[in-house]
Amino acid sequence: MALFDDAPPKPKRAHEIGQDISLLSVGELEERIGILRGEIARLESELASKGTTKAAAEALFRRD
Repeated sequence: MALFDDAPPKPKRAHEIGQDISLLSVGELEERIGILRGEIARLESELASKGTTKAAAEALFRRD
C-alpha cells in the first residue's frame, strides 16, 4: 500500500436505492426523502423537456 494515496476519496452517496435504512434516524429519513423528491423533480423536468422536443420533431415531419 502506498504511503500517499493520490486518488481523491469517493464522495459518499446521500442515498443508494435498496440500502438498509432501518438504522437511520427520523431526521436522516426526512433528509433523504427531500433529496429523492428533488431528484424526482429533476427527472420529471427532463422527461417533459424530451417530450416537448419529440412532439416538435413529430409535428415537423408529420405527413398529412
